[in-house]
Amino acid sequence: MEFESSHHSIQALVEKIKEEIWRDINSQSFIAPSAYDTAFVAMVPSTDEPLRPMFKNCLDWVLNNQTEAGFWGECDSHGLPTLESLPATVACMVALKIWNTGCIHIERGLSFIRANSENFLADIDHYCPRWFAIVFPTVVQLADKLSIEIDFPDQLMTSVTNIIHKGKQILDKEKAKGHYPPLLSYHEVLPPHYIDGEEHILKHIDSDGSLSKSPSATASVFMATGNKDCLRYLQLLTKMFVNGGVPQTYPLDEELINLCMVNQLQRLGLAEYFNEEIEKVLEQVYESYMTRESWAKPNDSPLALKLYKDSLAFYLLRLHGFRVSPWTFCWFLQDNEVEEKIGNDHDHFSSVILNVYRATDLMFPGEYELEEARSFSRKLLEKTILGRPKGQDHVSYPNFHVAIEHELKFPWIARMDQLDYRAWIEHENNNALWMGKTSYHRLSSHLNKKLVLLALQNYVFRQSIYKKELEELKRWSNHWGLPKMKFCRDKTTYCYFSIASSTSLPQDCDLRMIIAKSAIVVTVADDFYDIEGSLDELRKLTSAIQRWDGKGLIGHSKTIFKVLESLVQEIAAKHFQRHGMIEITDYVRNIWRETFLSWLTEATLSRSGCIPLMGDYLENGMISIATHTLVLPASCFLQPSMMTHKFKPPKYETITRLLMLIPRLLNDTQSYEKEQKDGKINFVMLHSKQNLNVDIEDSIVFTNDIITKKSKEFLEHALMGGFDDLSRPCRLLHLSFLKVFQMFFVSGNRYDSPTSMIQDIRKSIYVPPDVKPKKTWKLIPHPSISIKVLQIKNCDELDEL
Repeated sequence: MEFESSHHSIQALVEKIKEEIWRDINSQSFIAPSAYDTAFVAMVPSTDEPLRPMFKNCLDWVLNNQTEAGFWGECDSHGLPTLESLPATVACMVALKIWNTGCIHIERGLSFIRANSENFLADIDHYCPRWFAIVFPTVVQLADKLSIEIDFPDQLMTSVTNIIHKGKQILDKEKAKGHYPPLLSYHEVLPPHYIDGEEHILKHIDSDGSLSKSPSATASVFMATGNKDCLRYLQLLTKMFVNGGVPQTYPLDEELINLCMVNQLQRLGLAEYFNEEIEKVLEQVYESYMTRESWAKPNDSPLALKLYKDSLAFYLLRLHGFRVSPWTFCWFLQDNEVEEKIGNDHDHFSSVILNVYRATDLMFPGEYELEEARSFSRKLLEKTILGRPKGQDHVSYPNFHVAIEHELKFPWIARMDQLDYRAWIEHENNNALWMGKTSYHRLSSHLNKKLVLLALQNYVFRQSIYKKELEELKRWSNHWGLPKMKFCRDKTTYCYFSIASSTSLPQDCDLRMIIAKSAIVVTVADDFYDIEGSLDELRKLTSAIQRWDGKGLIGHSKTIFKVLESLVQEIAAKHFQRHGMIEITDYVRNIWRETFLSWLTEATLSRSGCIPLMGDYLENGMISIATHTLVLPASCFLQPSMMTHKFKPPKYETITRLLMLIPRLLNDTQSYEKEQKDGKINFVMLHSKQNLNVDIEDSIVFTNDIITKKSKEFLEHALMGGFDDLSRPCRLLHLSFLKVFQMFFVSGNRYDSPTSMIQDIRKSIYVPPDVKPKKTWKLIPHPSISIKVLQIKNCDELDEL
């Protein structure tokens, strides 16, 4: 009952979100309004009645959208203020003061700043974003001119002075040399002597009447010049957003918003519930990219915005099997000026650069432009990390540097999907999309809360399934006495964790249990051949497997055969239940026969001291690593399932052979020292011995080069159709297996470590995600009186309440 109740609750929320996202006519409403830009639009006086606001709905929005804590502006996904909310709060107070309304709002805003300014500014000396140094001093000056007294604690006065000084330095420097975003896009906060006259400003007005697509800058230009094109832009803007809250960029790219929604669903682990909707969005985006020169230089799109969109589109399209050229986002490599601008302003572009780096995870053979883009983006990300003072994080995006470090240290191919979902659910800035002029564009709080709630429920629901299945698996293992075999590694939990955490498959218990049980048998049998069994015992066991007859076996050999026989019967029976007359018993047996023969070959060579040729070793080693032994029978349980003729030894598909090769080499790069001590053979050692003047380190480099090359080939086979007639679910299961082996061997041999994966297992199976705020803010309570903000016209009326 509890299982069904949780499942129904998740499905109900899925339907609500589908209704809200894909049946909403205006996808621009998915983006959170900018309190900063709304405040500046609210400041515009009416041309007919200068003592009244032209856009009263914007002023009403300011009155109605102060948070309970007392601030305005962008919140993180936990509802806490960000650095962007500090200038936004000041700008909103200025707008209210100009129209002589909202006195209590102003007082609450001031109280919030006084109580929390240290949270905002304590570390600002270590790193102050360019936009903040430009914007913050001026909005504080605007407040001061209107007698809004913002009192900063004495211990912060040096920091405030430094911000003002840095802002002046930026203005002086950039007046002569351009930066991104261009200085003029901050028109609303530029001192008059930094603006080269009205004629110069109007030259930069876009065809839609905006200045840099910025509502705040355009409002400022209109107030300074009365330009009719600017007015038309503002009128259209406020008609589009009738509730008064305007975005920081307009118009917004609806195609980009849809891509961001797909990306958010993907990163939160919710894609399985929205497959049709995601496919529809990506088909539309693909058609759009195929009908234009997407690698052309940016024209009317801001550089950062275009590169963010193009790299995200490439990543999502390729991940979902669309054939798309790297030049859809690598166009920036063809323009030295653009490349230089990104390099010089890497701080502002950091979230974009991270997106570029992620896109290069999906690299196929011969894509040298992706190699160049990866090298370029990695250098800039490392520069961003090094530019951070020790112990400090990115003040405008908490944990941003942590995210970069994680991305650089643990490549996507070596990360478990389940743990990636958890990290994104917990991340306080999972609503942040791309950096705008003064803040990140963020998903609307209302929508993101629903998505995170759904993701949290889904994660906990999966954990409840995983815990039950793992307990069942442990009972199965104990039933056969496997943990009591002292010679072998008890990897019951590791085996289950690796398959449960690496796939986003629906709740398919049979598939997970078959893979986990098979992996346990592989581990036990492999250890028996490596450590425990005599050659005579190994030959007898191998012979019994070939005959599929356990008569005459004793001890551990007998147990291993009986466990395997029972497992194969279980696989065949469950497959028969699903697919009727299709019989797979012999096919599964043949794969195990081949695997046991390879283990006997290894044991015989190791104990005889014979040194095989590298090619012979590798051909046998690809079988003994037993990846195909796990993935092929499991593929029969997918929809559509794998045809049985696809796993006849030794005629396997290319993707399967690559899956057999790469994990073998990964294992050998991490285990050669141990195997050398144990007198065993290994590809790394063979290469060093069979090539003159080549030491072990050279052999590791050689092996890693093969892994890199073959991994690109594997990835193309896994993500793209056309190489074989394997179904996409089957190819993606192959990919999940490769990710597991990459995870095991990315930094040492984690599979043999008794402790290295304990925390990951706890996070994946046992401990629910923690979405509590990590930082404490002082909240300013609402006043005891009830304020009907829409009816307030001035402070005199407020005093009468």
